[in-house]
Amino acid sequence: MRLLTKNSDYAIRALLELAKTPEQCRSARELSKDLNIPYEYLRKILQQLVKDGFVQSKEGGIGGFRLARPAEEIVIADVMGIYQGPIQLSECMFRSQICANRANCVLRHNIMRIESLVQQEFKAMTVGGLLQQIGVSV
Repeated sequence: MRLLTKNSDYAIRALLELAKTPEQCRSARELSKDLNIPYEYLRKILQQLVKDGFVQSKEGGIGGFRLARPAEEIVIADVMGIYQGPIQLSECMFRSQICANRANCVLRHNIMRIESLVQQEFKAMTVGGLLQQIGVSV
């Protein structure tokens, strides 16, 4: 079971790095080096973050990427949703069609309850809040 995909992890790390200097544009190459993420891989992640309105891009010699909104407004669950969809702890058949074992499944309601709790926790997390946890003021 994987709760956080590589794409989500890289996206969150990039957002945290950009949030450290919110007024400054950072190049993808610089971010790639600082975060130890392959450049082409990171470019695709940043392009998706631009498309979804989390990051702005500026072309030119002093261009690069920066946050499109305050770090406190960037919800981790929203970022995760871009790259991996809703949080699912099980790939049970009850998700896409009615399962033959649905009436007798002892885990179904518990799994759904746990998924809901995990989703609530990620919805409560923001990039700004994570920065504060590591001692960086925003």
